[in-house]
Amino acid sequence: MGNQEPILVKEESVVGIPTPLLKLKSWQWWVLVSINIFFLIGGQAASVLLGRFYYDQGGNSKWMATLVQTAAFPILYIPLLLLPSSSSSADSSETSCSLKYIVLIYVLLGVIIAGDNMLYSVGLLYLSASTYSLICATQLAFNAVFSYFINAQKFTALILNSVVLLSFSAALIALNDDADTPSGVSRSKYIVGFVCTLAASALYSLLLSLMQFSFEKILKRETFSVVLEMQIYTSLVATCVSVIGLFASGEWRTLHGEMEGYHKGQASYVLTLVWTAVTWQVCSVGVVGLIFLVTSLFSNVISTLSLAVTPLAALVVFRDKMSGVKIMAMLIALWGFSSYVYQNHVDDLKVRRARQQAQAGRVEPPC
Repeated sequence: MGNQEPILVKEESVVGIPTPLLKLKSWQWWVLVSINIFFLIGGQAASVLLGRFYYDQGGNSKWMATLVQTAAFPILYIPLLLLPSSSSSADSSETSCSLKYIVLIYVLLGVIIAGDNMLYSVGLLYLSASTYSLICATQLAFNAVFSYFINAQKFTALILNSVVLLSFSAALIALNDDADTPSGVSRSKYIVGFVCTLAASALYSLLLSLMQFSFEKILKRETFSVVLEMQIYTSLVATCVSVIGLFASGEWRTLHGEMEGYHKGQASYVLTLVWTAVTWQVCSVGVVGLIFLVTSLFSNVISTLSLAVTPLAALVVFRDKMSGVKIMAMLIALWGFSSYVYQNHVDDLKVRRARQQAQAGRVEPPC
């Protein structure tokens, strides 16, 4: 892999590649991708563990757990202000003409995010951190399907293999009679947690595909600032929805007593919520950044890497049980992940070969 050659990120013609990405050298592109991968995996693992810690230490507000997943969005204004503006007058004209559509996109995605976060909050309330993470691995299977219909992502044999394997992994968790559950959680609540987490995974996958569609077909802007703007304004909408839910449900009345009764103390209660909010935003930057740099399916694949991090971290932090069924489910999920990674490698080789032929003036006619 030559450092002097700009990298292509999708199996498309050169016309379909964002101009700033074409100008990047291979090592520069990989640095950006690696940073976003670190943000996604580290942020997701930390936020899940902190969310489980909140419930274990006496927290019980599902709407508060939902709110902290987006409430820290103002910190994203810092990198947004530091990024140089490269919008041309043509871009500004196009943006102003389609402003109402952009606002509609942000509101729609923000409402979806709020609903998705609520489902995740319910799932994490009734499941252990390791079980929750393994079920979340089904995001890849859902996203492969949504990407096929929404983003014209190829549905190859290897991707189909990933979908089947990840579905089997989730089925093993669902049918596990020896499932480890948090203290006081009945079998019926475990099922509710499983269903909510599975539904949240499907909704999250739809969200990723809709984000990629918005970047490519509607926003059509080629700076990384559009990634941060997407995250900021959709999080603003999701935060407003969560605040409305917190007050409409009446849970706000219990927050003072919840803080006073928190097992680790009031200071720990506040710090847990603050750091949960921060780590969720770090994760979100990684997610949206990978959508912009690569594809929504790749972003979701990387997020499944947390199933190799979060369950092991939960084993150390919360002493979660790793039964034979859960280990088997994790190995099957990793097999599914590896299947897609290999497919991505094959696609990348094809793109590079096509680019080299184009540069040498020997472009083969399309099939």
